[in-house]
Amino acid sequence: MLPLKRLAKLVTLLSLFMGLPTLIFSQLRLPKVFQDHMVLQRDKDITVWGDAGKKKRISITFNSRTYTTRADKEGKWSYTLPPMKAGGPHLLRVSSRKDFILINDILIGDLWVCSGQSNMEWTVGNSNEAEMEISQAKDSQIRHFKVPHSWAKSPQDTLVGGEWTVCNADNVGSFTAVGYFFARELRKHVDVPIGLINTSWGGSRLEPWMHPSSLSGNDLPDLDALEKAAKEKSAKQLRDIEAKVGKLPTVDKGIENGWHKQMYSDQDWLDMELPALWETAGFEGVDGVVWYRKTIVLSEAAAKAGIELGLGKIDDSDWTYVNGTEVGSNVGAHAKDRVYKVAPSLLKPGKNTIAIRVEDTGGGGGVYGDPELMYLISSEGRTSLAGDWKMKVGEAKFNADAGFRVHHTPTLLYNIMIHPLLKLPIKGALWYQGESNANEKGAFVYRDLFAKMITDWRQRWGVGDFPFLFVQLANFMAPVEAPSESNWAVLRESQSATLSVPNTAQAVITDIGEANDIHPRNKQDVGLRLSLAARKLAYNQDVVYSGPAYKDMKKEGNKIVLSFDHVGGGLMAEDKYGYLKGFAIAGADKQFVWAKAEIRGNQIVVWNEGISDPKVVRYAWANNPDDANLYNKEGLPASPFRTGE
Repeated sequence: MLPLKRLAKLVTLLSLFMGLPTLIFSQLRLPKVFQDHMVLQRDKDITVWGDAGKKKRISITFNSRTYTTRADKEGKWSYTLPPMKAGGPHLLRVSSRKDFILINDILIGDLWVCSGQSNMEWTVGNSNEAEMEISQAKDSQIRHFKVPHSWAKSPQDTLVGGEWTVCNADNVGSFTAVGYFFARELRKHVDVPIGLINTSWGGSRLEPWMHPSSLSGNDLPDLDALEKAAKEKSAKQLRDIEAKVGKLPTVDKGIENGWHKQMYSDQDWLDMELPALWETAGFEGVDGVVWYRKTIVLSEAAAKAGIELGLGKIDDSDWTYVNGTEVGSNVGAHAKDRVYKVAPSLLKPGKNTIAIRVEDTGGGGGVYGDPELMYLISSEGRTSLAGDWKMKVGEAKFNADAGFRVHHTPTLLYNIMIHPLLKLPIKGALWYQGESNANEKGAFVYRDLFAKMITDWRQRWGVGDFPFLFVQLANFMAPVEAPSESNWAVLRESQSATLSVPNTAQAVITDIGEANDIHPRNKQDVGLRLSLAARKLAYNQDVVYSGPAYKDMKKEGNKIVLSFDHVGGGLMAEDKYGYLKGFAIAGADKQFVWAKAEIRGNQIVVWNEGISDPKVVRYAWANNPDDANLYNKEGLPASPFRTGE
């Protein structure tokens, strides 16, 4: 047997050779975020902390200097290193007698926390021009850490996991797209390493990201009672599901049993009307694999000509078969419309069978979206595939927490996805969230809650009023033909109101959303606009970082004249004829009608001949203000607004 010292040296050499963090004996631990390839914040005190045996002496070596401290009686220890300039790579060695840990390839640069819901969690791999973006990702000075989805009823000291990865073609596809495109743009103008801590959860509300003290008593539920009720509900749901399908299978044997083949009999399968997520059809809490089958009838001419299948959107992945042969698949593309061509060689006159194997890794699962996108096109025309299908569960696990909706419950995400990070100094935060709060009540109160959250995070991080940059909600849903009320517009107004908090900025993206998808694919422009705000607020660069923002109004006869901040090089209409759109006007009765508008210097004049005494104006006041086209000459869109409630 090798002596202990020789064994330790051997492990050290192996770790350095393989680029892996090293842990000898389990008593000495560092937080999960301390891993190979991490980024630490430059020009700030850097705290290193962890666990060891009680009263043990700890030695910390970093950047050619060694520091010592001692664990307390509970084995907790921490030490604050002096501020350091950008650079690296560095090696961190933490030791306690014969125990030691090595962390390799550490960079000193700027650390940005990226938080919010699914549009922050959205990956590069699911964004516009994903293949090209991934193939061109080569900047090893950008690093990414994904905090796993987790929740806790009280603040926790440690994350449950996570991993630092370096920006390259192998890794960047799983990066937060908003964060990556932000960092990429920033790196063109700020030559320091950029670290992204991606702590986000799709579908989450604002309140789960808040510390209990920043919420009023009325906003804090009895978490124990909620959890108990949710578990009772989940237990009943599981009983109801198993009453339909029996014990949930743990291994998908669909292919083995021929579920994709035409001759297979699906008479004992359940009926389900598509499109619909299976959670909304009595299978809430089920993740895994579900199969769908449908029989279609083709004429001889149609079979000889081939067909096109439209299957709508499928969450998350699908493998689609016709008469037992796979005709197409998409993996991890839950918002992509499935369209598959089927060759004549796979078809026959009369009955043909479509089988879809759907795999869902969490949350909603199944075939969903617009029924018009479920179709069959043949030489004889278009036929709807929406309606009755057969379904069978192939493989499933039941999420007992699904009824608890932890990502909607106050404080539960903050406690374990933010609180363990507070000892890490950061440069700033990026935030993309709000869709889940855009209900009638939540849209207005968001302004107060959001401001409280920002203030509280800053106090708890203890690094000053760091830049807090957020994304305003994109345009979404069907455009309206007449001016109307909009909760999404109110939520955007609440986001704009938060700009009263010092050192904040928002990226307006009402021009790059998608009517039929809450997840716009154009994350490049989102990152670009956030980077402009960072260059101004975090790096003091002389750039125009915001589009026009409403300032005040005055009346001139039957017209209203609007003034703006952030006009940059001047106001402009993004229209080849120079027409401004998206404005509505009303008198004292607040019956809004579309208005004419024109640019007059750095002001906008708004009117409607039918209103002799106008009182209020709205701009881009809709869920999807798709025609709004006011910009400054730097190409940044104006923020939606109203001049009075």
